[in-house]
Amino acid sequence: MAKRLNRLMTAAAMGGLLALAACQSQTVTRVAGEGAVDSATGVTYLQTIRSEHGLPPLRPDAALGQAALQQATYMAQSGKMNHTTGRGRDFSTRLKDNGVPGPAAENIAQGAMDPAKLFSMWMNSDGHRRNMLDPRFTKFGLAYMHEAKGSDKRYWALVLGR
Repeated sequence: MAKRLNRLMTAAAMGGLLALAACQSQTVTRVAGEGAVDSATGVTYLQTIRSEHGLPPLRPDAALGQAALQQATYMAQSGKMNHTTGRGRDFSTRLKDNGVPGPAAENIAQGAMDPAKLFSMWMNSDGHRRNMLDPRFTKFGLAYMHEAKGSDKRYWALVLGR
């Protein structure tokens, strides 16, 4: 009887472990494709946008570029467009971790689009437009990450600061 009880307990424990393993295997981990800080592209578009509105140009900033790349990478890996990474790192925490003082703003986007369409889309959105035309900002970082290797879908992040 004790032997049978031992076998039942072992079988139950194994079943529980298999159930846990099955739950864990349902978690999808995306492998993002290639990405980069692309502030050189941003200079062209942002200079045009800001000069058309009587504002001085923005200059690329390495810390803002790093914060933008972190956000684009997170979004590509999670498959979600969100300003918070879900790892307890909201926008202000990410900036603080990169040594960026406030104020700052962030525009995000996803899709298979070129930079011209990206900046046009942001200019046609009140909140995104306001961020790019904010006279307090003097610097920016622009980055993207492909959704997966070989994919033309990108996750974009533009971080603006001073």
